[in-house]
Amino acid sequence: MTEDLANSAQDSAPSFQIQRVYLKDISLEQPNAPEILLVQAEPKLEVQVDIQANQLDENNFHVTVVGSVTTRIEDKVLFLVEAHQSGIFEMRNMPAEQIDPMLGIACPTILFPYLRANIADMISRAGFQPVHLAEINFHALYEQRLAQASGTPASNDSGIILPN
Repeated sequence: MTEDLANSAQDSAPSFQIQRVYLKDISLEQPNAPEILLVQAEPKLEVQVDIQANQLDENNFHVTVVGSVTTRIEDKVLFLVEAHQSGIFEMRNMPAEQIDPMLGIACPTILFPYLRANIADMISRAGFQPVHLAEINFHALYEQRLAQASGTPASNDSGIILPN
């Protein structure tokens, strides 16, 4: 009898599992090559990161962290890399109020190191010095998005800060 109670409690306990982490899409463009490769000027770097999430079924969620790196010289694009790093995450018996933070904080935190590595590798394979994306505080980003959605000012101003 105590074994049945233990199994029942275990079956109803919240659980979080990574089902799959995969590179959904990656692209590299060098629209102004080869002429721009001869220009001797300091490139300007622009980085953007976004999170997309949707529910696949009762327990599985698909999360994608999209990263793009654009490098320009004199207002012309040297290279542009965009990558979609995705994962399927299983959440069972998770309280409803915890699902959104898991999708906006925990899942992107798991996926981001893969995204960073794939972007750096693609840039390196294109013949450039790899760009290593700065760490992102997804918790601060999540709080900032909640504040923006509710129309109240964010309590801390620590969203994504990326180097130029």
